[in-house]
Amino acid sequence: MTSGASYAELVKRDRVVVVSAIAVLTTLAWVYTVRIAASMGSMELDSMVATMAMPSTRSWSPDDVVFMFGMWVVMMVAMMLPSATPMILLFTRVMQKREVEGRPFVPTALFVVGYLLVWVGFSVLATLANWGLHRVDLLSSMMGRTPPLISGVVLVLGGAFQWTPLKQACLNHCRSPMTFLTAHWHDGRAGTLLMGLHHGLFCVGCCWLLMALLFVLGIMNLPWIAAITVFVLLEKVLPSGQLVSRISGSALAAWGIALIIIGLGR
Repeated sequence: MTSGASYAELVKRDRVVVVSAIAVLTTLAWVYTVRIAASMGSMELDSMVATMAMPSTRSWSPDDVVFMFGMWVVMMVAMMLPSATPMILLFTRVMQKREVEGRPFVPTALFVVGYLLVWVGFSVLATLANWGLHRVDLLSSMMGRTPPLISGVVLVLGGAFQWTPLKQACLNHCRSPMTFLTAHWHDGRAGTLLMGLHHGLFCVGCCWLLMALLFVLGIMNLPWIAAITVFVLLEKVLPSGQLVSRISGSALAAWGIALIIIGLGR
């Protein structure tokens, strides 16, 4: 049995390692996202970007698909990994306790991999949606935004979703890491990966329509990407997170109705 002092040192060490790894991965994702966003307005990167800003009737090449998929994956890591930190740290703490007790230990990285795999799957769907909207001329460019009428409908749906039982159920799981681990614990490496996948699914269920707002605001609109990231984090960690969710839902719906009126008036 490890002494109390040694256990405290183990907890501190692993916490520093996990937080540092999350910080590095998130920072790298943000650096990439910022560079891509900046490149969209840069005449110096014509070889990579100019074709992405052509009229929306242009067909996608395989390189376009790979580029867009990679962009969505990295953007999801940048936006969602910070909000998963409380869950990841709690999982690490549980594994530390199991290691001290001589029980099977599984690296936290497997939990994170499972979580991120779900967002990779979401990125596949987002890329397909991106391609579909572009193909039917409902995006101003491959990384643009939808017309006011379509944007208004998405905003109203997003606002309404913030009030649904599904949203609140998924948010409750994301806001209560201990409850999640107690209800969904699985032993072993496969079990840990499954827990990461399960938590990722709850997270996607909580946030997928918020991510869809990027089609309204501009897929690489950096200020809005940052704003949604902060909002998702606050929604999960603030004591009044559910109230924040519902207030934001009302605001999104009102904004959407205004855009629908503008769209119908054109």
